[in-house]
Amino acid sequence: MNAYIYPGQGAQFPGMGQGLYTSNAQAKELFDKANKILGFDITSIMFEGTAEELKQTKVTQPAVFLHSVILSLTNNSFRPDMVAGHSLGEFSALVANKALSFEDGLSLVYKRALAMQKACELSPSTMAAILGLADEKVEEVCAEIDGVVVAANYNCPGQLVISGSNEAVAEACEKMKDAGAKRALPLPVGGAFHSPFMEPARVELEKAINETHFNQPICPVYQNVTAKPSVNIEVIKENLIKQLTAPVKWTQIVQNMVTDGGTSFTESGPGKVLQGLVKKIHREAEVSGL
Repeated sequence: MNAYIYPGQGAQFPGMGQGLYTSNAQAKELFDKANKILGFDITSIMFEGTAEELKQTKVTQPAVFLHSVILSLTNNSFRPDMVAGHSLGEFSALVANKALSFEDGLSLVYKRALAMQKACELSPSTMAAILGLADEKVEEVCAEIDGVVVAANYNCPGQLVISGSNEAVAEACEKMKDAGAKRALPLPVGGAFHSPFMEPARVELEKAINETHFNQPICPVYQNVTAKPSVNIEVIKENLIKQLTAPVKWTQIVQNMVTDGGTSFTESGPGKVLQGLVKKIHREAEVSGL
């Protein structure tokens, strides 16, 4: 079965999507439409902007979404049996399986980005990648810290990202190394995504999601919050709302897709990060990019 997977924030790079824009008339039309929906020229930032300009959450999220979704929508051989996305990528996956229209997906992603940016500015917070330590041990260390720090991204066995206040994350990193972690790397992010610090953004996004029309999807989406497949619109919306403050269960998503018959994993979007993670989770999986 064909599984299509969609990357999240961090996959962006200068010049992303430019080749697609110049070589495909349908893609150009969608990119131009996106500029109108957003009210600013995101394509010029994607094609000609610096890495620093692309790093702003309000630019990064719609940019990664656009590149990911337009690659799928303009590909003649695109036939998904199942879809999933990492964090932001879940919105791309929901356009790919037709639960959301291109326009509504982009509007939600932009509202999400602005809400997350605001939440980041309210409290200084951050994230760090913990390498070479069992998930259970990472969770245990986080629970021992006197402050807000939680497991945020279960990326693959031996790679878990934690999220929380600057002080709690710094303390957790030291304790992770003491507990045997190979590395504990602070990440260059704007704030503590997928943690309680995103609660103000979750409230804003909930309103936007509840005001958006969702269609019956053409195939299941494996959602970040539960790692389980769903075609039920109400369940999809509920999990999408919870996603901002809950961990991304990517390891479990890939394991469940494989169990349910997923053999070929195609990453649609900038970069190859998810292809690498899939191979670490299930060595026999076939991976490729659009």
